[in-house]
Amino acid sequence: MSTLPGPDEPDPSTRSPYSVHGTPAPLAAAAGLTFVQALLVILFGLAELVSVDRERVVLGLTTALFFVLFGATLAFCAWGLNAIRPWARGPVLLAQLVWLGLAWSFREFWPVALLLVLSAVVVLAGLLHPRSIDALESARDQD
Repeated sequence: MSTLPGPDEPDPSTRSPYSVHGTPAPLAAAAGLTFVQALLVILFGLAELVSVDRERVVLGLTTALFFVLFGATLAFCAWGLNAIRPWARGPVLLAQLVWLGLAWSFREFWPVALLLVLSAVVVLAGLLHPRSIDALESARDQD
């Protein structure tokens, strides 16, 4: 009896048996944390919508719309990562660079900056983990 996977069986070293899509654990963690980031961005956009002043209606509405759309896009990309869709990697990588820049702007409020840096680093580590790269590359090859 052979212990090597057959041609139709997923490689057990890269696929998780606990995921419907066989998402590797590092990629699933990155997707989950990206989804949490998306929810926070959407909540910030809704908070901005609630706090619109009469003097800045257009600015308040466009800012709120931007953050809600950015959060929704990030949530969609988090779903894409969890479903092992290669197109989701680029936008999430770019979003993490934005989070690192945002952390730099909060450097005087170090607890906030630390949370932003930690979340971005964890997502980047999950995205750049060899198992995640292998899963996304093999998904690209299947398309």
